[in-house]
Amino acid sequence: MPGAGSTAAATPLRELGALIDGRRVEVKVPATTANLGPGFDTLGLALAQYDDLVVTASATPGVHVEVHGVGAGEVPTDETHLVVRAIAHGLAHYGYALPGLRLEAHNTIPHGRGLGSSGAAISAGIIAARGLLTGIAEMSDVDALALATDMEGHPDNVAPALFGGLTIAWVTPDGPQHKKLMVHRGVSPVVFVPEAEMSTALARSLQPDSVPHEDAVFNVSRSALLIASLIQSPELLLAATEDKLHQNYRAAAMPETNRLITLLRDAGLPAVVSGAGPSILVLASDPSQRLIAAELVAQHAETPWQALMLAVDVKGTVLGVS
Repeated sequence: MPGAGSTAAATPLRELGALIDGRRVEVKVPATTANLGPGFDTLGLALAQYDDLVVTASATPGVHVEVHGVGAGEVPTDETHLVVRAIAHGLAHYGYALPGLRLEAHNTIPHGRGLGSSGAAISAGIIAARGLLTGIAEMSDVDALALATDMEGHPDNVAPALFGGLTIAWVTPDGPQHKKLMVHRGVSPVVFVPEAEMSTALARSLQPDSVPHEDAVFNVSRSALLIASLIQSPELLLAATEDKLHQNYRAAAMPETNRLITLLRDAGLPAVVSGAGPSILVLASDPSQRLIAAELVAQHAETPWQALMLAVDVKGTVLGVS
């Protein structure tokens, strides 16, 4: 479904508020970590850290947003809020205008830290639109992924946010696709979150337009090994998380992240940049490794870092409609 948002723009949008006045939609969306080392723009993992949102539709025009937790007092509280924009994008694809809305968000996913906060907001909005359209139009999983990717620009974060687990995402002439895989129960993620944020746009601007052939081959081999390690052989995760496509190029923009990753990897721990950074993901092969990683970061970090001992989320975005 290429250009998911383009179809509805050609015709006037129909009013929806009177049809769904009072409809209440609840959405729970997980954090995600993308790339996982070598799987640049392709691999993503859903993590058990959540934003919870309640959307109530009204026949009376206007948007009111109330944010609790992460982002409170910082993000917009009108129709420019990212979740509201995603709802509008989802509805417009089916020919409907944004009705009056009240959005209440309880956020725990850190912003600007490489844990997929924008992908989570977009995914939550698209699935909220699915809920608002219950009984009116049917949004398939394929449509949801296409609409979310249309806004996010690439599917590696929105795929795990929508569907949970480990996802492989790719793009075809027919639009973005994904495959969900279940992670070996021995894999124990821990994420170290610094106080400072990192712009995804800045991180991407540090990437070269081309890379040496041997680096590309290196990452192909490690990406294949990484999938095998995550679903079958966690003991291979240290080798499987090696990367030559993006982390070295971005290192200068987040020096402490780079220093701590080097320290962790030298200690035999599979540490990588989480998404665009600056957070660090350690894909420990057992819970004891997480404690070792936390102790090393606590001892050697020069600034405060929060350790999040997280499970892999297997459900993705959960929707409730009443």
